[in-house]
Amino acid sequence: MQVSLNWLQTHLDLSAYTTAQLSDLLTFAGIEVEGIEEKGVASDKVVVAHIQSFEQHPNADKLSVCQVDDGSGSPRQIVCGAKNFKAGDKVPLALPGAVLPGGFEIKEGKLRGVASNGMLCSAKELGVGADTGGLWILDASLPTGKPINQIVESDTLFDLEITPNRSDLLSHLGLARELSALTGLPLKGARDHAQVTVTNRAAKAEEVALQATDGCPYYTARIIKGVKVGPSPAWLQTRLESIGLRPINNIVDITNYVLMEIGQPLHAFDLAKLQGGIVVRRAAEGEKILALDGTEPTLLTEDLVIADGQRPVAIAGVMGGEETGVTETTTDILLESAYFAPSGIRRTSRRLGIHSDSSYRFERGVDPQQVIGGSALATQLILEIAGGQAEESLAIAGEAPAPVADVTLDETRAHQLLGMPDLKTEEAHAILTKLGLTHKGGDAAKTVWSIPSYRLDLQRSVDLVEEIARVIGLERVPAKFTASFGSGDATDRQYDHAMQLRQALAQRGFNEAQTLRLISTAQISDSLGHANPGSISSALKNPLSEDHTTLRPSIVPGLIASAANNIRQGTARLRLFELGRVFLKLPNGQTREEERLSILLSGPASPSSWHDRDPAAADAYALKGVIESLPGVGAVDTKDLKDNDTFLLHSELKAGNRVLGWIAQLHPARARELDARHPVYVAELLLSALRQGSAGPAKFEELPRFPGMSRDVAFELPADVPHSKVSAFFTGIKEPLFIKAELFDVFTDRTGTKLATDRKSVAWTLTYRASDKTLETAEVDAVHARILAALEKALPVVVRR
Repeated sequence: MQVSLNWLQTHLDLSAYTTAQLSDLLTFAGIEVEGIEEKGVASDKVVVAHIQSFEQHPNADKLSVCQVDDGSGSPRQIVCGAKNFKAGDKVPLALPGAVLPGGFEIKEGKLRGVASNGMLCSAKELGVGADTGGLWILDASLPTGKPINQIVESDTLFDLEITPNRSDLLSHLGLARELSALTGLPLKGARDHAQVTVTNRAAKAEEVALQATDGCPYYTARIIKGVKVGPSPAWLQTRLESIGLRPINNIVDITNYVLMEIGQPLHAFDLAKLQGGIVVRRAAEGEKILALDGTEPTLLTEDLVIADGQRPVAIAGVMGGEETGVTETTTDILLESAYFAPSGIRRTSRRLGIHSDSSYRFERGVDPQQVIGGSALATQLILEIAGGQAEESLAIAGEAPAPVADVTLDETRAHQLLGMPDLKTEEAHAILTKLGLTHKGGDAAKTVWSIPSYRLDLQRSVDLVEEIARVIGLERVPAKFTASFGSGDATDRQYDHAMQLRQALAQRGFNEAQTLRLISTAQISDSLGHANPGSISSALKNPLSEDHTTLRPSIVPGLIASAANNIRQGTARLRLFELGRVFLKLPNGQTREEERLSILLSGPASPSSWHDRDPAAADAYALKGVIESLPGVGAVDTKDLKDNDTFLLHSELKAGNRVLGWIAQLHPARARELDARHPVYVAELLLSALRQGSAGPAKFEELPRFPGMSRDVAFELPADVPHSKVSAFFTGIKEPLFIKAELFDVFTDRTGTKLATDRKSVAWTLTYRASDKTLETAEVDAVHARILAALEKALPVVVRR
C-alpha cells in the first residue's frame, strides 16, 4: 500500500522524525516497509530560472553553455546537455548545495573545461514527473528565483506490506492511529461533519432489499441530487496522485479519497440509470455484467451482486458496473456505503481475477462502525466540491455486525510472556489505552478491555500482550535462556535424516534444486515416458497457467528442466538433487503423497584441471556409487526394468529387502533435445526406504591388527543369471574367517569361439582374516573349499580349478 507522508501529516505532526526513523519505527512495530520514494525536492536551492541566452560548447557538440537569471541579480553560467529549450524559457535550476532525490548533491565544477555553476533539471530529476527527454519547461508567468518546492509540493511515499490481520492499517487514518500510539504524538482533530445533517432511517423495501444477508448484513444508501460532475480541485487531485491514483472526476475521486483516508470503500451510482431500487442478492447462474474495467465476467450463484429491478449494476465489494457509472452528464447520484462478508468477496475476486482497492479491504474486513462515517464524509465533500442537495435521511438496511467482544487480559501471564521486570502495570495499561482500547474493570490478576471496532485482530489475551510488546519495543525484552531441551520425536528424526542426505550430497559436489510442485502434462510425457499422464497424476480444476496444470508425480521432470536451463547457460558438469513431495494418483482417484529424493548427474566425472583437461564422462556406476555412499544405504543391487522412449538402463534399486527406487539413463534422443553433450543419468529414491537403513548413529569397527589373505576364483555360469544372485550368495556366507568378495572380471564371447554365447565367465576375489591371529594357508584353503562347494550347490556354476 502506498502511503503519503504529507497526507499522514494532516493527522499528526511527524516533523520531528526523519524518513529513516519512521521506517525503523514501522518495521519494528511489525509493518514491513518495502520501499521509500522521495517526490519533489525539499531544498530551497532549486529555483525558477530564466534562460537569457545560450551558445554551443566549444569542446563538446552535445553541450550548450547557458546564461540564466536565477533571481539574484547576477547572471549564472550553466553547462547543459538538453536540447528542448530556447532563450526566454523558464526552467528549474539546482543551485550548488541543492540535494536532489536519491541524495545527489549539486556542486560547482567544470564540464569539458567550461565552468558550470549549477544544473538545469528535468521533471524526472526532481522526482515530479516522467522522463520527457529534456528540461522541465515551466509556466512563463512564474517569478524568477521562486523555490520549486513552493510550486510543486515535495512528498515522501512509503510502500508498505500490510499483513492480512491488520486491515485497520489500510488507510491514512489507520496508519496515523498506529503512529500516534508508537510515538505518543496526539492525533489532530477529525474533519467536522456537523454541516451534514445525518438522520438514519430504516430503508423501505422498494429502496433497498437485502436478499443475501449472509454476504451483506449492512447496507446504506444516500441520494444526492443536483451535483455538477467535473474535474476535482487541485488539492484532491494532488492527494490521489501522490499515492499513484489517477483522478477521474470529482465524484469518483471523492469516493477514492474516503477509501484511502479512513478505509471505507464507497460506490456512487448514476441515479438516472438505475431502474428501481437497490437489491443485494446472489447472481443468477451465468449472469453477466459489464464492469468498470471493461471486462464482462460470467457470474455464479455464489457471487454477490448489487442489482436494480432489471439487472446487476455492480459486483458487490469488488467493482461497479459500467452502465450505471458516474459520467459528466450525471446530476443525481446514489451513494453506497456497506459492509460485505470478507470470505465471499475474496472468493469472487479471486475466481474472476478482478482485484480493486475496495475488494482488497473488504477481503480483510472493514470497520462496520465506519460505514455511516464514510458515507457522511463523502457526502460533505460532494456538497463542498460538486454542489447539490443531499437527502436529510440515510437509508439503512440490515444491522451492522456485532462489535468485537471484550478481551480479558491475564496480567500474571502477560508479565511472564513479556519477561520484563521493569514493566509496570500502569505502563502496559497506558499502551493499550493509546491503541484505542478502553479499560472496563477487573482486578489485579485480570482486567477487562473493550476493543475498538476497527481492531478485528484483537480477540485473545495474548493478542493484547503482543500489542504491548510491539509498542514498547522488543529491544527492551531481556535476552535469557529459559527453555529446556526435549527429546526428539519422529518429525525431528525425519528432518535430521533429510539434512544428513543434503549434507552428504553437497559434500560430493551436488547442488540442491528447488522446483515447482505444479508441472504440465507435457513434462510428464517427455520426462517420464507416460503416454497417458492423467493415469498417474492429479490435475488441477483451476490451473494458474498451461505450464502448471498438474501435481507432479515425480521430481525428475523438474530436475530435467533445471538441467536444460543450466546447459543453456554453458554448464557442462551437472550435479543436481532435490528432496520434496510427489503426488501419486491411485486407481480409486485419490491422491497419495510421498517424500522422495531425486538425483541428476551428467558431464565429466571430475572437474577439468591443468593435469586432466578432458576428464572422462561420468556413467551410471558413478551415480550408483553416490547412492551407495548415502547414510544408511550401503551396497545396492539392481533389477532391470522395462526401457521406454525416455529411459535406458532402467533399473530398480534394492538394498537388501528394501526397494529404494529406480535409476536410469535419459534416452540419447531426449538428451539431445536438452543440448546435453554428455549422457544424463537420473535416480529417484523413497525417503521412507532410506530412513529404514538409517536407524541410529554410525557404527565404527576397530582397524584389523592382523593381515588378511585372498583367493581368486573364476567360474562359468549361464549368461542370464543376474549378478545380484551371485552377490547375494557371497553376502549370505556365514564363515567366520570370510570378510568380503569383490568382482574383478566378466568375460563373454559373442562368436562362441572361446565360450558359448549363452554363457559367461566371471572372476571374484575372496578375502579372509582372523581378528586374533595371522591365518595359515591350510586354514584359508579349507574355508575357501567349503565356500566353492556351497557355490556350486547353490548356483548353476562351473568353477575353473
